[in-house]
Amino acid sequence: MTELLTVESLVAFATLTGLEIVLGIDNLVFIAILAGKLPPEQRDRARKLGIVLAVVSRILLLFSISLVMKLTKPFVEIMGLGISGKDLILIVGGAFLLAKATYEIHHKIEHATEQKKEGAAAVTLRSVLVQVVLLDVVFSLDSVITAVGLTPHVPIMVAAVLTSVAVMLALSGAIIGFIEKHPALKILALAFLILIGSLLVAEGFHQKIGKGYIYFAMAFSVGVEVLQILATKKKPEADAPAAPHPG
Repeated sequence: MTELLTVESLVAFATLTGLEIVLGIDNLVFIAILAGKLPPEQRDRARKLGIVLAVVSRILLLFSISLVMKLTKPFVEIMGLGISGKDLILIVGGAFLLAKATYEIHHKIEHATEQKKEGAAAVTLRSVLVQVVLLDVVFSLDSVITAVGLTPHVPIMVAAVLTSVAVMLALSGAIIGFIEKHPALKILALAFLILIGSLLVAEGFHQKIGKGYIYFAMAFSVGVEVLQILATKKKPEADAPAAPHPG
């Protein structure tokens, strides 16, 4: 027990918690896009169940750590490039994310009217949750493998996951509500998913791209869009005619 309370363990816990929160934002964006197509009364349930199922899948991966580590060993060679189970999962998951985000953008732009009429009926809560869980396995691989490099203690890994989930549950409603309220942000979120999907495919083919650049670009884009939203809200107030003076 005392080995779990060392400075090294506490640093590993804080690092893993921050990593899980950052990766959880990707999940929240994906959940926001899918949940938005459900009837309003099911959206909050989809959000909470999606996060809970994502946590369960991540913890199961942690307890299956030996199996996960075997996925890093190449099992086939393509044009001199060794492809492992992890690489294959990243490539397939990234390709799915690219296809899904591209389809959603096309559907929102080209079929906006049809989507309003049929969007809620075309998607079920079960299909949303299945897609969330499958994609979370892809998102979780890197964090689980990184966790093994930071600490050998599974309880610390699980505690970090549970702490990050508490943060995500607290923030998810506000994040998803904000995305739903501003349609332009939904398109931006889908563009982020295309960016992340491209990153996953590149990683699957051993092309290393600094994630810091990706997250900086995302944060910068969101910041610009938020400023645009604030400017749009203030403009009608500034343009409103002054009230006439009595008499």
